Amino acid sequence: MSCFTPCLSCGDYIACITPIWTTTSTTGARFHPIEILLSMGIKLAVVMALGPPAVAVLVFEVLLNATAMFNHGNIRIPEGIDRVLRWFVVTPDMHRVHHSIHAPLTNANFGFNLPWWDRVMGTYVAQPPEGHAEMAIGLDGFRDPKQVDTLPGMLELPFVRHLGDYAINRRQ
Repeated sequence: MSCFTPCLSCGDYIACITPIWTTTSTTGARFHPIEILLSMGIKLAVVMALGPPAVAVLVFEVLLNATAMFNHGNIRIPEGIDRVLRWFVVTPDMHRVHHSIHAPLTNANFGFNLPWWDRVMGTYVAQPPEGHAEMAIGLDGFRDPKQVDTLPGMLELPFVRHLGDYAINRRQ
């Protein structure tokens, strides 16, 4: 959830909202409707409280969605270029590590816009041990095709499945 990115170190808070974003692990375009409503409500409250110009809100939303689509895209950037870009933007390979089935990697590379936060907070991982081509994506407990490959399954998923022992942003 983009509006909660600054709170990723608030482990208990994130644990209570994690179920509503369990359907977003594969693409920047697949969000749970409740997540969209919560995010929109929070953004609307901030806009009403601060009163920014409409064009500023529009530019923010366009950039936010463009970066989410970019770093969740299935794009391969040459390694040398990717290494340089990671100092300025979150690249697809950099963020993909966050979607690994392995908890230590899932608890890394949270950023999707500015790459510096992961470096500052100690959550940056340059590459998965098995490499990007061999890295399994998703949460290991969420592999049932009826739940993850169908719209009804994805919509009910946050309410019928428990994350088990997985603890977001807690290093083991």
